[in-house]
Amino acid sequence: MRDEVEATIRGWDAYERARGATPVIDYDLHPQDAAAPAASRYEVLHRLGELRAAAPGDTDPRLIARLTADIAYLQAMLGVRATLRDYVRQTQGCDAAGWPEEYVTFRGDQARAALAGFGIPDAIREAATGLEPDVRALAGTDAPFRLAIETADVDAYWAYWLDGAGADARLRLNLRRARFTAVMARQFALHEVLGHALQSASLAARCAGVPWVRLMSVHAPQQVASEGLAQALPLFVTPDDRHLVARVRLAHYTQLVLAELYVAINSGASVADCVRHGRARVPYWRDELIGDALSDAGTNPLLRSYLWSYPAGVDWFVRLAETDPAAAPAVLRAAYREPLAPADLAAFAPDGPPIGGPGRQATLPSGR
Repeated sequence: MRDEVEATIRGWDAYERARGATPVIDYDLHPQDAAAPAASRYEVLHRLGELRAAAPGDTDPRLIARLTADIAYLQAMLGVRATLRDYVRQTQGCDAAGWPEEYVTFRGDQARAALAGFGIPDAIREAATGLEPDVRALAGTDAPFRLAIETADVDAYWAYWLDGAGADARLRLNLRRARFTAVMARQFALHEVLGHALQSASLAARCAGVPWVRLMSVHAPQQVASEGLAQALPLFVTPDDRHLVARVRLAHYTQLVLAELYVAINSGASVADCVRHGRARVPYWRDELIGDALSDAGTNPLLRSYLWSYPAGVDWFVRLAETDPAAAPAVLRAAYREPLAPADLAAFAPDGPPIGGPGRQATLPSGR
């Protein structure tokens, strides 16, 4: 059944690429010959629905979760608008309850305290080379990977994007949005190169006989663990590097603020109040940035799912580093062996925080 699901996704991906739309497959762990494009999105939706309905009772739950995510994402592309919490549960595999106002404020104070104390591709490669032995030792992986770094200049939300197939990873830097310092280069090397690229290559090296779908897509349940680990990796690899730790603290806080905006705009809050709230939380944010965040989380079917993986993932891994560091090595080793869904993360820390937040977040006025 896994092969049938993969074949259907490959045809769907070929269809989207042929139309010039956003690809479905972000990292192909088990490359095959090029697939023929599907006839339509509806054809793909119908076929995925058939596969899920015909799945035997003993089907690997990760396969069912992937089918559920693909179906929900396709339905959204075809105009279905589920509530944010339902949509994120179906795609990312976690809740989108949000975080209490006082918790976000605490993380903001923590980030400000951490910050109070103090040639792009080449810098990234140098930082990645220096940090790679530590990450490999921590993750227990010797999988080879080859990295190509390219630059682009496009009007898109992303500053950095990693994709690839097998052991070959491609990192694209969008020069319209990417900004670097020496500290950011080290953080970037951990996030994109030793986080995403090495993790993907490690999964590709051992995926021949696995029951789960070997096509990584950012709308699917493995993304929370992938983005969370990549963002928080400095806390485990370089915990004594104050500059990198400060960057993680800042990223954690700003992702929680973005989560407040995502929940608010999907709950009927006014645009003006969302902008005021974003400015109050992060004074240096421009109206354009806040507006883009609201558009992404409110109207884009892919980003409405994918962007939630950032706050949900980073919050869980930061809390792991703070409250249960002894469990971290097992989590990291598992993450470089197979894709982990939010339920898998929760099994490592049964008493840990709810992934996606406990709810009770700040309420903004409604009405546009």
